[in-house]
Amino acid sequence: MSGITLDINEFHWMTQILDTMDSGLVVLDLDNNVVVWNNFMQSYSGISSQNILGRNLFDSYDGLPRSWLEAKISNATVLETRCFSSWENRPYLFAFKNFSPVSHGSQFMYQDVVFTPLKSLCGGVSHIAIQITDVSETAHHKIYLNTTNQQLSELSRKDGLTNLYNRISWEQNLEKEFERMVYASEPSSLVMFDIDHFKAINDTYGHHVGDEVIRATAKLLRKSVRKGDVCGRYGGEEFTVILPNTCTEQARLFAERLRASIEQAKIEHAGQQIKFTISLGVCQYHPSFQNHIAWLNSVDAALYRSKDGGRNQTQVIDLIKSSMRNA
Repeated sequence: MSGITLDINEFHWMTQILDTMDSGLVVLDLDNNVVVWNNFMQSYSGISSQNILGRNLFDSYDGLPRSWLEAKISNATVLETRCFSSWENRPYLFAFKNFSPVSHGSQFMYQDVVFTPLKSLCGGVSHIAIQITDVSETAHHKIYLNTTNQQLSELSRKDGLTNLYNRISWEQNLEKEFERMVYASEPSSLVMFDIDHFKAINDTYGHHVGDEVIRATAKLLRKSVRKGDVCGRYGGEEFTVILPNTCTEQARLFAERLRASIEQAKIEHAGQQIKFTISLGVCQYHPSFQNHIAWLNSVDAALYRSKDGGRNQTQVIDLIKSSMRNA
């Protein structure tokens, strides 16, 4: 009798331990019938143990990723070793509501899951224990940190005044585009432009007005480009654009549309309307370029032709046509 009493006591203690765990515990037999469903699982699922014990888990709880879960259970059973699932791979197994005070914005509880094979007295695996740990706070902190780092990384690549790529980041994009063009069959073009007589605008109206002119120019530029185009503030009043899949004539038309839209723009200051123009250069990629700097120097030369020609115009260096004439 004393032995029977001890077994009952041990069972009672074990039940209390399972119900006071800070994580969920589900034990399944090899037919996926539930034999343990602790208090954590009852609280978050809303299903009492008496309504699920002895019943098939998939019949009793909707929304489980059945094929994935069965594969995990099978792996643990066949290999007779523990299997793991991190919230970073699968955010949750059971769609429990998230009540963590620091993980606001997350609808569901992030979970780490451990699958442990349990052996019978005969030595074979007879059950699988599934432990569900709430890692919502850890997940939130990591997501927040990753998001913050991405934002900081993005800020480091952007020009603060215009939100376009800064010179370093834009040149990195240009270098990638040059490397792509070495093996690509489609054309790609560069446009470089600057604001005409910008020093006079600063001297006459002040640097804060000059900043407004730069911001207005960047805004019109963003409205003019396609999603895949890469815009940068190259320095001061100078801007650059990479136009993938764009030939010389298409790039020239783009430059002229941009020039016309900026010519029509006005900046209001102290009751005055300040107008300004830009000068532009265009150059399509050519196989003769040894590196991206050579391409950049060519479009820069086209820009200076515009300035020397009287400003408020677009000039093109067309090495493609020159090659065809020389052939």
